[in-house]
Amino acid sequence: MLWPFNHFRKPRLTPAGTIGAIYGMIVTQAREPIFYRELGVPDTVNGRFDLLLLHLWLLLRRLRTVQGGVELSQALFDRFCEDMDDNLREMGVGDQTVPKRMRAFGEAFYGRTQAYDRAIEEGGEALAQAICKNILNGAEPDSARRLAAYAQAAVADLGQTGEAALLRGSFRFPPPPPKDVTP
Repeated sequence: MLWPFNHFRKPRLTPAGTIGAIYGMIVTQAREPIFYRELGVPDTVNGRFDLLLLHLWLLLRRLRTVQGGVELSQALFDRFCEDMDDNLREMGVGDQTVPKRMRAFGEAFYGRTQAYDRAIEEGGEALAQAICKNILNGAEPDSARRLAAYAQAAVADLGQTGEAALLRGSFRFPPPPPKDVTP
């Protein structure tokens, strides 16, 4: 389990620049306009958050199978928590409210990652249903199927990426599917 306070217990084994670069790749991919313009992801704070979580999950899922992946996963989760805290403060959320909102982010992270893990193991429409519920607010089942196909393609691409390349951040997410392509 990823824990937001592990950085107090042990030194980081992954260079901070690598963590920043990999997290930046996740954020950049989650901000691709095609997801919002053509695939129905709400272009809102919640929609962007949910798409960020999907991409973080895709990479963390692959890192479970990589030697040294646990440390990188923890560092990426820590960076995610720092980013969420920074964003809350930039949006003007007060010091008293930030911990409550961070707890909600953590619950969302764990709930969605568990749902996506179960769904991808079940196969079929399960991932599309989980994406429809968590990202598309229960609407747009066709877009959910396209997003699920994209997530499965990302899982396959990341699965073919070598361990050293993953740990260095030398990988790419697949391009988002255009709207007129159906799985």
